[in-house]
Amino acid sequence: MDTQQNNANSEESIDIRKFLISILKNWYWFAISIFITYIIAFFINRYTEPFYSVSATIIINDEKKSSAEILINALDRYNARKNVDNEIAVMKSFRIATLTLHELPDFDINYYTLGRVRTSLIYKSAPFKVIVDTLKPNPKNKPIYITVLNNTSYLINFTESGNSKKECKFGVPYIDDNYSFTIFLNSGILIKGEQPSNKYMFILKDKLLLAMEYQQKLSVTMNDKKGTVLTLSTTGLAPQMEVDYLNKLMDVYIKYGLDEKNQTAINTINFIDDQLNSVVDSLRKAEDKLQNFRLKNKVVDISSEGTAIMTKLEKVQSDKAQIELQLRYYKYLQDYIKKKKDFREVVAPSVMGIEDPLLNSTVSDIAKLYGDRSVMILNAQNDNPALVLLNAKIQSAMDALQENIRQIIASGNITMDENNKHIEEIERQIEQLPITERGLVTIERDFKLNDNIYNFLLEKRADAAIARASNVADNKILDEAMLLNADKIAPKTSRNKMMAIIIGLLIPLAILIVIEFFNNKIMDPKDLEKITKIPIYGTIGHNEKISEIPVADNPKSALSESFRALRTNLQYINAEKTKKIICITSTISGEGKTFCAVNLASIIAQSNKKTLLVSLDLRKPKIHKIFNIENTTGLSTFLIDKSNYNDIIIKTNLNNLYVTPAGPVPPNPAELIETSKMEEFIKLVKDDFDTIILDTPPIAIVTDALLLSRSSDAVIFVVRQNYSTKDVGLLIEDLHYKKGVNNLGILINDVKTNSYYGYGRKYGYGYGYGYGYGYNDEEYYGESKPKLTFTDKIVRFLFRS
Repeated sequence: MDTQQNNANSEESIDIRKFLISILKNWYWFAISIFITYIIAFFINRYTEPFYSVSATIIINDEKKSSAEILINALDRYNARKNVDNEIAVMKSFRIATLTLHELPDFDINYYTLGRVRTSLIYKSAPFKVIVDTLKPNPKNKPIYITVLNNTSYLINFTESGNSKKECKFGVPYIDDNYSFTIFLNSGILIKGEQPSNKYMFILKDKLLLAMEYQQKLSVTMNDKKGTVLTLSTTGLAPQMEVDYLNKLMDVYIKYGLDEKNQTAINTINFIDDQLNSVVDSLRKAEDKLQNFRLKNKVVDISSEGTAIMTKLEKVQSDKAQIELQLRYYKYLQDYIKKKKDFREVVAPSVMGIEDPLLNSTVSDIAKLYGDRSVMILNAQNDNPALVLLNAKIQSAMDALQENIRQIIASGNITMDENNKHIEEIERQIEQLPITERGLVTIERDFKLNDNIYNFLLEKRADAAIARASNVADNKILDEAMLLNADKIAPKTSRNKMMAIIIGLLIPLAILIVIEFFNNKIMDPKDLEKITKIPIYGTIGHNEKISEIPVADNPKSALSESFRALRTNLQYINAEKTKKIICITSTISGEGKTFCAVNLASIIAQSNKKTLLVSLDLRKPKIHKIFNIENTTGLSTFLIDKSNYNDIIIKTNLNNLYVTPAGPVPPNPAELIETSKMEEFIKLVKDDFDTIILDTPPIAIVTDALLLSRSSDAVIFVVRQNYSTKDVGLLIEDLHYKKGVNNLGILINDVKTNSYYGYGRKYGYGYGYGYGYGYNDEEYYGESKPKLTFTDKIVRFLFRS
């Protein structure tokens, strides 16, 4: 259990040094990847249509008031500070977008130049101008292709394929069933021949869709939560186009607010003018009548008694006229409520001299509710819960206003009745005056009554006119949008280049990580150390020679030294025994088991020990081919009593080295190995030889090696670098701890010293001089030292021990 836990922990650890060396060894993949991604970024930067962002700032709700506004404060129902969020909603409304585009006629048609790779929007710089006949339908949002041929003619086409080209003249109307427009060539343009740069396209834009597009892409943000400075920004392909739109939008918004503010004064003036029209005629008639009466009766003035009566009558009639004027205003309010008009434009009660605080407050509140509603309906549907609630509040306030007006009218009628009674009493006093003076008093009464009303209305009209003239916009532009401040937001050239480098690095890095994650091969002695505690007897380098027995052909080579190191390490296994049987096996074929067995036997024989190499891989024998000997007789024939012992012991051309070939392939190799003849063979060879090397078949395929391990003094399990899987560690653990294979050790074969795992000397002293020292001395090893690449030199320098 502890071993498995240790193995699991080892698998989770990451060898940073190993991974960094892997990166350095594969540097060219990083270079290729960066080159490819950089080229992609170059083409993206080169051929992507630039996208720009422009911005402007506006300050809303400037609370400074002119002296005139302070003077006629009664006309101002909007003293409360406007809600900034509402103003943002107004600026982003479809209505403002529509009004803005209405004042920008150049936006109705978009012009494009057609290039080999991309199509670019051009604004105010197209070589021609399209004038559309508004009486024709002229389908919207469909491209129309133009090729300018020369200064007088062009080709027009309504499909990109160009199958329906038609030559037309500049300045001559083009008319068909759908379109009617005229194309004029701009002055100063000189065209010669058909060139790619002469290909253009224009699109007739739908104003409503265009307004929706600009409404959606307009961004309005607040610079400071406590302030009222707003930043407006929009994006587009033509920066000058977006600059013109933003500046015009701010102008339209400010004008919209000012017009709304002036509407109250305009409505007040119109109402007063209506009242004046009815008074002027009466005043003119009364004036003519008074003048004629005085001329006819030669009366210039009245007596003191008549004057006193006249003064009282004038006062009572003035009050009556004021009440009548107020009643007419109440009737005006009732009609306004019935017609459900926008109360933001209603004439304020204070204008007509009505000082009722409840009425003034109610009208002001309703006007504010209507203002909130006008903002909300710009961006909300009719079934929006907030809008439904606001409509309910408006209706409730209107009901309260209607009830208030009814009560005021009833009170006014009572006051009017009392006033009429006073007039009747005064008229009875007039009846007691002389007839001439009585007539003069009556005529002057009518004249002064109309004159007082006329002067009152003129005064109120002048106040309203002053209020209108002194009105200034609450909002003002702080910074206009400018082409100079346009910011290119796509493509971000520098960012794309940086991203190309980063992605170029990440792609091969990710591939290396994935490869490393899924790589289940033994790449380094450390891999085995993490998996198993079974000792490593040695490491064998890669065989660069053609020879199958390099230790004999080139005894001074590093490879020979690695086998000598293995021979030395094996001396410590059962050191008390003078004669040893060494069993060599592996997991599967191809791991170099036979190669290691042959060369280990050869190197032991060089130490003046009589050595026997037994080919026990009865299924796929190879040793006889290496030593170029016959395989007609061998161990298999001995085990079935068809050959004598001496017949299967064959002397090789190497001193002290003998070979027992496998012989013909039997049908039952495992059963033969378990026979008593095999035990007899082992006893015989132990008497005759100092060392016996048993080349057994792969243990993961058959169990022959397991059977032979019982009579072996040492068992060597061969694994091959970058070939054997890490699962071999579990098999080795199982052999030792469960199957009871003692003196089991690992031999790592085919270790390439120029791989990214072979630098340094870490395993040199413990596992073999050849692997550890590498090719440090050509003369010592008697062979050429392989030339290191530039990368190899860097890795050795950075990761040297």
